[in-house]
Order: sequence, then C-alpha cells, then structure tokens
Amino acid sequence: MAQTRRHKVFISFHHDDQEWKDRFAGMMEGYIVDKSVEDGNIDDRNISTETIRQKIRDDFIADATVTVVLVGPCTWQRKHVDWEIGSSLRDTAKNPRCGLLGILLPTHPDYGRERYGRRRLPPRLADNCGEDGSYAGIFHWPNRHPTHHVHKWIHDAFERRHNMLPYNSRKQFGRNKSGDCSAGWQS
Repeated sequence: MAQTRRHKVFISFHHDDQEWKDRFAGMMEGYIVDKSVEDGNIDDRNISTETIRQKIRDDFIADATVTVVLVGPCTWQRKHVDWEIGSSLRDTAKNPRCGLLGILLPTHPDYGRERYGRRRLPPRLADNCGEDGSYAGIFHWPNRHPTHHVHKWIHDAFERRHNMLPYNSRKQFGRNKSGDCSAGWQS
C-alpha cells in the first residue's frame, strides 16, 4: 500500500464489545492514531455526567477527524455511544466535526446480511446512514484484507465530513435504553 495518511480516529463502542475494540485498534495500529477513551482515562468518581461528557468531547473527540462506531448487538442502547456520536457530529471552533462510519461486528444480528435493520443501530448513527450520499456508511467487519478496507472506509468518512451536513437534531439519551437487544429501538 502506498504511503497513506494516518487519521485520528475516535472509536465508540459498548464495553461488552471491548474484545472487538482491542482487535480493531491492533489491526489498525500504524494506520490510525487511536483517540479512544480507555478504562481509567477519566476518574468518574464525584464528577457529574455532564463533566464526563465534556472531558470525552474536549480531551478525546476534539482531536479526532473520524469516529468509528463498532456496532454489536446492544450498542444501540448505550447512552455514551449516543453522546459520543452527537459530539462527533457537532462543528464548533474547539471541536471540529468528525467523519462517521459504523462497522457491524460478527456478533451483531445483521452481520453478513445484505440489509441491516436500522433499529438495531445506534439511532443517531442510523439517522446519518442510508443510500449513497449519506453522511455515514455502515460496513461489515472485514474478514479479508481488513486493514486495507477499513483504512479506505475511514479515509472516505474523513473526506465526506466537509462535503455534506449530518443530521444531529435527535434528543440525547438521558440514560441507557432497556429491552431486548435484538429488537432494536422504537421511535
């Protein structure tokens, strides 16, 4: 592969999918700069939820150019994933907008299927996916030539971030959603 640009990537995921996040970071090492929050990066004792969100936004996402959402079966329910996507889509002087893409993990009910259920995606990600020309793309975890494919997806998301506007008007999650993971969210 010719010399390519290393993008600063924020990886958003449900902590039940930590193994996949670690695999992704290892697979892309040398191709991306990982801007993700790791356990222990934020001491969340005695600080408000808003302060935690601000730290994630200002200390991790602000320096990223692309957000990759690793989508497992329950990712759509997670408030932190919703907040991270929302922060990634804002365009402010301190936090420029990130490109966005989702990768269905092999544990996701729609992995390997030609079509995916939008209600089994994080709602804010689903709002930005669809036909060609959408702000974000959804892909399946690659089994062949993963680094090459993922690097292209990341670069394409990076390029799209200034060519179109994302949809980010959905009300933020106040707490994690409950219910059957495979059922998906309701309007």
